[in-house]
Amino acid sequence: MKSQLSKLLHPLCGRTLLSWAVGAAEGVTPDKLVVVVGQQREQVEAHLDEIAPHTIKAVQDNPHGTGHAVRCAMSQLPQVSGEIVVTYGDVPLLTAATLRRLVTHHRQAGNAVTVMTAIVDDPSGYGRILRSETGVTGIVEHRDASPAELAIQEINSGIYVFDADVLRDGLAHLEPTNDQQELYLTDVLGYARAQGATVGAYVEADVWQTEGVNDRVQLATLAAEMNHRIVTGWMREGVTVIDPATTWVEAGVSIAPDVELWPGTILRGATSIASGARIGPDTRLTDCEVGEGAQVLRSEAVLSEIGPGASVGPFSYLRAGTRLGRAGKIGGFVETKNAQIAAGAKVPHLTYCGDATIGEGANIGAGTIFANYDGTNKHHSTVGARSFIGSSTVLVSPVTIGDDAFVAAGSTITGDVASGELAVARGRQRNIPNWVERFRRRATSSAGATVQDAERIAQDSADQMDKE
Repeated sequence: MKSQLSKLLHPLCGRTLLSWAVGAAEGVTPDKLVVVVGQQREQVEAHLDEIAPHTIKAVQDNPHGTGHAVRCAMSQLPQVSGEIVVTYGDVPLLTAATLRRLVTHHRQAGNAVTVMTAIVDDPSGYGRILRSETGVTGIVEHRDASPAELAIQEINSGIYVFDADVLRDGLAHLEPTNDQQELYLTDVLGYARAQGATVGAYVEADVWQTEGVNDRVQLATLAAEMNHRIVTGWMREGVTVIDPATTWVEAGVSIAPDVELWPGTILRGATSIASGARIGPDTRLTDCEVGEGAQVLRSEAVLSEIGPGASVGPFSYLRAGTRLGRAGKIGGFVETKNAQIAAGAKVPHLTYCGDATIGEGANIGAGTIFANYDGTNKHHSTVGARSFIGSSTVLVSPVTIGDDAFVAAGSTITGDVASGELAVARGRQRNIPNWVERFRRRATSSAGATVQDAERIAQDSADQMDKE
């Protein structure tokens, strides 16, 4: 991956590769679940403590092949008997249902070992399945295969079910007899055959479930396939997706029927969308709750609530703690943070609304700024129900605007405004008579007029008005 982050912790559709693998393994309800950790194990162990603290961790300090990895795992299971399922941490599309079918096939066939296989057009890089009339005779790695064996299209997925005793004995007899001097888990199958045990195969038709991730190209390819499956699933549940190719929905998202997702929509985390909502185009929501019939257009929201019938956008940014009430509005080019905007309230245009409570039915005029930061601390302001804040107003927090109050456009409010009051906090307008004529007369003089002349004329006129 060429990354400081462990490959197993790279995200794919809202979950890490390891999370997908552990989820599939848990689907067979194992008595014990062992994860073999090695490179960057501190990262992996910390992540396991978050997502699956019940797992047993087996350390593989110096990797010597798949057989060595399973030996490390079995060292944590000294008394175990029954069936052992072995899978990988980088096969994100593998499902619990497929693992259950594998185990069922293993039991019904009475096998000592069952390997999951797939038929692929290009088997390059994969181990090939060797068969006879009596079943699987072995697996040969690509680098060790003969030309005839390289032509085989049935490949080893690396996913198995073993009888525990057969696995334990087979691991004890492994020898590094290959060019890489590694212990191959595949050699256990040959050992089992030599002992007269039955080795079989379960052919998985969905080849994607056997695909692993070794670099970022494969990560992107499998992410696209996983997203396709997630989006297709939601469409089958009654969600309209205008352009599935440009719509990304992570695994933890919940969407009700009759939602419309427009091109360029990205739904992340624990986002939930209620029936009748319209999202997009060009919108990203992370850990958000969107109510029935709400609309979000060309905007981004994080850890926010958008009430039923509310509207957001275009080109707005709802930061954490934003709560927009029923039929409320956050219009174009608005940024909110830790803002509670009640039902029917409007923040229509070009506004920063941070650390604020806005009452029901209030209107915040275009260009209003909630100046919530004094350079050291953040402060909260309140605008009462049905109040009106004029355009280009600065509310210097903390201030409280009462219910049914008005603030004149262009004001800078530094003190509270009581209910029913009009607040005006701006310089008084002065209109200077004859200023243009006097300025033009000066401009046509031989010396011409300068900016200083214009300012002097304006000041002289203002002084004359004061005297009058």
